[in-house]
Amino acid sequence: METLRDIVVYIHLIGFAVLFGAWLVEAVARRIRFTRLMSVGMTIAALTGFALAAPWGIEYELNYVKITVKLVVLLVIGALLGIGGGRQKRTGSLPPALFWAVGVLTLLNAGLAVIWR
Repeated sequence: METLRDIVVYIHLIGFAVLFGAWLVEAVARRIRFTRLMSVGMTIAALTGFALAAPWGIEYELNYVKITVKLVVLLVIGALLGIGGGRQKRTGSLPPALFWAVGVLTLLNAGLAVIWR
């Protein structure tokens, strides 16, 4: 069971990497836009995060406060991607604040996972 949980953690990290990597590519290229790959990465991270929030294959108590905070941050990222993506389709542009917020919140979520025990 521990091996399966480790595989889910690995896929969770891949989801984060896809989301942040796609965002970073756009930031470095100075293109303020959301891509489909960002949404795919967020979805992978969300689905595997839900699976990791279940108390299976571990001998320790889960930190439900941490899980809740990370879920709220993920929901905000998803909302920003959805709102920004819709606006981007309608007007062809994206407010820079939405774009930068997604990058900062993605790093915040990763930081919470690593630093908060």
